[in-house]
Amino acid sequence: MAARPRFTSRATVLVLVLCSLVAILAYPTRQFISQRAEISAQRAKADHARQQVEQLRREKARWQDPEYVKAQARARLHYAVPGETPYIAVDPAGQAARSAGPAAAPAPPGSTAQGAKPWYASIWDSVDAADTAAAAPATPLPLPPSPVGDTSPHDH
Repeated sequence: MAARPRFTSRATVLVLVLCSLVAILAYPTRQFISQRAEISAQRAKADHARQQVEQLRREKARWQDPEYVKAQARARLHYAVPGETPYIAVDPAGQAARSAGPAAAPAPPGSTAQGAKPWYASIWDSVDAADTAAAAPATPLPLPPSPVGDTSPHDH
């Protein structure tokens, strides 16, 4: 008996066909998997957008209620109903006490911290400084032309 070859021509053709099919189907399969991932990401994004829309609809419905609008005006804008006296509590120590730390005791109302001037003295000093600067000879700088229709708040 003669020795049979390990791979017959049929087996070789079958292996070539299978390798060709794997090579042909590899790219479309990869595209299919990536498109499925993209579809699921888009669905998640659409669900998130739907949730936002529902939240905004609920908020819009709340703003349609006159009592809610009144409550928001009172809380955010410090509006008061006629006959009420609105009060706003202000920290008399201000930023100086916050930056000094929690151990610093707040200054009593009506007193000034050591070395600090009352507000009216600061204003008067700024007026004096402006007067001194205006009395000193200085070359005026040309002003840039103002655009037509400028609605910036510094002119109003």
